Amino acid sequence: MYQPDPPLSPQETMPTMYDLPSELVGESGLPDEFHCIQADLLSETCQPANYSSEEILLASDLNLYYDPRHTLWYKRPDWYMVLGVPSATEQKKLRLSYVIWQEGVAPFLVVELLLPGTEQEDLGKTLREVNKPPTKWEVYEQILRVPYYVVYDRYKNDLRVFRLNGARYEAISLPENKFWLAEVEMGLGLWQGTYQQINGL
Repeated sequence: MYQPDPPLSPQETMPTMYDLPSELVGESGLPDEFHCIQADLLSETCQPANYSSEEILLASDLNLYYDPRHTLWYKRPDWYMVLGVPSATEQKKLRLSYVIWQEGVAPFLVVELLLPGTEQEDLGKTLREVNKPPTKWEVYEQILRVPYYVVYDRYKNDLRVFRLNGARYEAISLPENKFWLAEVEMGLGLWQGTYQQINGL
């Protein structure tokens, strides 16, 4: 008598980072020079006092897959930090992407570096189109519930920080263009100086 195989659990049937594309045809995936330099500076100086480097993921332009019902939907934050996940210690274990249903932990902090073409979406001023993926703002605020969302406009030297308060982001006042993340005992703000031989803010 034929015996059907037992059904697979949802975890066994979900795609992993090895099944999902890290690039899509038609997208260059290549950030400009400022994005690269700023991401390097953030990663180099990000040292939360109460987490070891082995339990922090610092990512730049790494696809972030966030919806197990729509497994090809993703966002690509300019930079983000995830706490409490193992960082790769071997080249073969480096992530191709960050898959929420595989990792189980949402980012703690997301940073977007504004460009004229992305400003409206980055600041939550665009409406979601019917049958299209949600906007970045919706994903960070309502789906992943990222505690801190930072937006920097280098053309206006404008730093904005949003903190999740209940179900919505609220803007944090930044009188000196810096703020303190009490949960990780670390500050973030604007700095004037030279990094990688580039002078600027």
